Amino acid sequence: MNIVICGGGVIGASIAYFLGERGASATLVERADIAGAASGKSGGFIARDWCDGQPQAELARASFDLHAELARTLDTDYGYRRIDTLLVAGSDRGGFERYGAAASPEWLDGRCAVHSAIGSPRTTATIHPERFTRALVDAACARGVRLVRGTVDGIARDLGGAVRGVRVDGTEIAADAVVIAMGPWSILATQWLPLPPVAGLKGYSVVLAPRVPVPAQALFVEYENASGERTSPEIVVRADGEVWACGLSSDDPLPIDPSDISVDEVKCREIARICAALSSRLDGADVLRTQACYRPICADAMPLLGPVPDVPGAYVATGHNCWGMLNAPASGRAMAELLCDGASSSVDLAPFDPARLEAVRSDDAADQGSRIEGLDPPQGKVRGGHEPCVDHDHAHDRGR
Repeated sequence: MNIVICGGGVIGASIAYFLGERGASATLVERADIAGAASGKSGGFIARDWCDGQPQAELARASFDLHAELARTLDTDYGYRRIDTLLVAGSDRGGFERYGAAASPEWLDGRCAVHSAIGSPRTTATIHPERFTRALVDAACARGVRLVRGTVDGIARDLGGAVRGVRVDGTEIAADAVVIAMGPWSILATQWLPLPPVAGLKGYSVVLAPRVPVPAQALFVEYENASGERTSPEIVVRADGEVWACGLSSDDPLPIDPSDISVDEVKCREIARICAALSSRLDGADVLRTQACYRPICADAMPLLGPVPDVPGAYVATGHNCWGMLNAPASGRAMAELLCDGASSSVDLAPFDPARLEAVRSDDAADQGSRIEGLDPPQGKVRGGHEPCVDHDHAHDRGR
């Protein structure tokens, strides 16, 4: 069985890794860089129980545990470490002290107060997302998975409608099965397959290099600026000492080419300013990178994991929203089981069945590639917009 995985982000990389573990014949296709989009620009924060009460609870718990296993078995240091996670209130206008229900660590000496601990080394951790994704691909290739650079521009099907191959830059690669794992660009595959729409939500982030070391912690912040506007920054201290922070977004449409993603430097400066307001250790930190990415999200905010209806040999794995880095290992293992054994045995994929959502209509899909910057779900419009990944009220309750 020849399997082609379309997309070299963390989901595609994880599928390739677990197929390689099984000795399956697999090819991973990526048009640009491995982890070149959201998989290389996310925070790398993972949590064991923050999806409890949602359809992906089992997937998240299994994946968090699998992360710990992979950190021991992959022959690469990609910064996996367990951390404490805090819920923090801050304001340019003062008054944040009344929210301080817990002791603040010494380094949080700015305009903020700690409300509560919402994660511990037992339940929260961090990884370097790009290094993790590349480690998966390197391990997959060492086990015989082939990496092909190129743009997927079609799915070849036989007279019965089953998958026959994947066209990459006009050349067909023979395949018995294909997995669409292109993040928000999976919407392009609606030109070839009856898939539900996947939107792209754009967010900005910065990577800082503090001049004084910062403890291993993650912060989920509710911040009020001088005008009274509120944002919800997230700050993750990585094992290499770098500090990643996000918190602002935009409605910019998804470009067809990931290399065309624009960065709003004004928004990135504001994220860095808030970091400096929270801690003197982040005030004056070098800004190593300002960046933007689109996280993939479906209409119900749950991933698509499973076979494409009515197209034998076609599968999809995308739409993980903000939990892609967390849920990649269990998603990859489950998809490898589905592809090789006919069913997933490690987690129940039923909640993520692509058939639960309406597919993009054929008249919309016909010219999707030329107007990706214009369609709204369920017809396929790919727009940005901020929709917090973590319900801070829920996290607050969990931290009590």
